[in-house]
Amino acid sequence: VSEPLACPSDPLVRQVRSDELEIYLPAAIAMFIEEVGVDPRANDGGRGYRHRVASLIAAGRAWARIEDGQVVFKAEVGSMSARCGQIQGVWVNPEFRGQGFGVTGTAAVAESIMATGRIASLYVNSFNTIARSTYSRVGFRQVATFSTVLLD
Repeated sequence: VSEPLACPSDPLVRQVRSDELEIYLPAAIAMFIEEVGVDPRANDGGRGYRHRVASLIAAGRAWARIEDGQVVFKAEVGSMSARCGQIQGVWVNPEFRGQGFGVTGTAAVAESIMATGRIASLYVNSFNTIARSTYSRVGFRQVATFSTVLLD
């Protein structure tokens, strides 16, 4: 997305603070398990994944809406170049799904990327129809097709 968004953004989505790691980490783990089908804590008890998430937070690349000590929406900007920022790890707490938080939260992250003069991008699995619909409502459009291969 490099043009005006197709929907409003959530004003309560903000960068996650380092002191919020313990609140944010369970949401990141839940997203990873739901999306990839693998527990990121499996091989080392979670030390590596915890370090990765803490690094994203420290770099200002983790975004969330946090209410009453729980994550409602989360996303990260995983890759950043001079021209583009790639949104990843979008997740809505199951208690809040179907209420539009995915659309307005993703819009908030995209808006923050675009405010730096970059294009907001993301990729989504072709079978994830809910996410594809969400991103379309934000204003994203498909420009290419990729395949991801996970090695263990």
